[in-house]
Amino acid sequence: MAGTITVLGLAVTAALAVTGSAAGAVTGTGPLEPPLGACTGPACPGTYPPPNNGDFAGRDASINVFVGADYRVRGRAAEVEGKVVTLGGLTVDKSGGGAFNMAVVGVGSRVPPPDGTDFVVVGGAVDAVPGNTVYVGGSDSTTTAYGDLRHGGSLTGTVNVAAPGRAVRDAAAAAPYRHLRRVIEERSHCAAEAEATGTVTVSPSEATFAGDGSSALQVFDVTGDLGTVGHQIGLNFTGIPAGATVLVNLRSEHPVINTYTGTGLPGDQLTELRPKLMWNFPTAATVHITGGAQFQGSVLAGNPNGVTTLSSPGMNGRIYLAGGLVQEGVGGYELHAYDFTGDLPLCGVKPEPSESVTPTVKPSGSTSAHPSESVTPKPSHSHHRPEPSGSRSPGGELANTGADDSGGLLVAVPVAGLLLTGAGVLWLGRRRGSHS
Repeated sequence: MAGTITVLGLAVTAALAVTGSAAGAVTGTGPLEPPLGACTGPACPGTYPPPNNGDFAGRDASINVFVGADYRVRGRAAEVEGKVVTLGGLTVDKSGGGAFNMAVVGVGSRVPPPDGTDFVVVGGAVDAVPGNTVYVGGSDSTTTAYGDLRHGGSLTGTVNVAAPGRAVRDAAAAAPYRHLRRVIEERSHCAAEAEATGTVTVSPSEATFAGDGSSALQVFDVTGDLGTVGHQIGLNFTGIPAGATVLVNLRSEHPVINTYTGTGLPGDQLTELRPKLMWNFPTAATVHITGGAQFQGSVLAGNPNGVTTLSSPGMNGRIYLAGGLVQEGVGGYELHAYDFTGDLPLCGVKPEPSESVTPTVKPSGSTSAHPSESVTPKPSHSHHRPEPSGSRSPGGELANTGADDSGGLLVAVPVAGLLLTGAGVLWLGRRRGSHS
């Protein structure tokens, strides 16, 4: 055996097979511990606001998006909010080129990471394909949120980091976070071991999740899709007691969620469930979440060889993937920073050693992630400042990343001051700090 460490109450063995579940029986429930899960740091917001373009609502030191392999941006994807960690490479190759905002976005929760921290961590290479510009950090009406882009491989293309943040090449950039891929695998596989407490009925127009009305952990099993690539359906939950965690396990190998349900506004059912709503894909080779909604809830995907494609106008929740990520869309599509405060199953471990598997994302030409391994987290990089690389913007304004793209489902309208979504109309006012 390659040795074990204990992470989040789970004994993690480096030699366990990464494509199968090492989870044993469920022994209880518990939160995702930092830097995953709930907001951390002294400036967390008491309540997360709906997607907006106002002043910053707080700061969050936890990871909002974790990718265990490569992170690829294509189509007209616009922005990703909060702290981002990818163990593989980052490639931004938007159709027609354009700007891609990271860590700070024009419309979102407006909860960026703390100033002076690593806003974006890339284990491999960063490639902004010609015609694209990556912006890290940005401003509200009073201040600039700034942090570093720390990357392990080369940096090519145009990358602007809001000063005094820098692009810093550091071969060990991803080392403090590499163990989190195993944590995500284990928590995802363990969640799939939980027995269903409710039922799911799927019709051509709606999926209804009927809870038992009492359990603190409401668990639902889905063996097929929730909609199809070409057909959206509604999502409706009943029998969910106040404060319960809602766990939806999607068990197929190529699941699709295509929905028009979710606005991000107060009174919307899924928005109210969002802080404790988890969509779990324990073994999927491919995952596709799309539709016309501000998709509500966090995503957990446990297959390190899997690829998750997100193409909803807004994703409102944590994104924790053992495998790769493709972010795409037809106009101004965004990942927003909203934390997960629910309690997920905890399991014992079945010690079944076998060969580990190196995760790859075949369509990508960027650096592949390393195999899963047990790594003791290193201290903060605050004392270690390798030479900066790449370009840096003189200010912290946000780029115009596609909110004015035609055909988008998430469109900021400066004259009327409205945000149009597939589920309704959201007043935003004038969008601040956008690049043209």
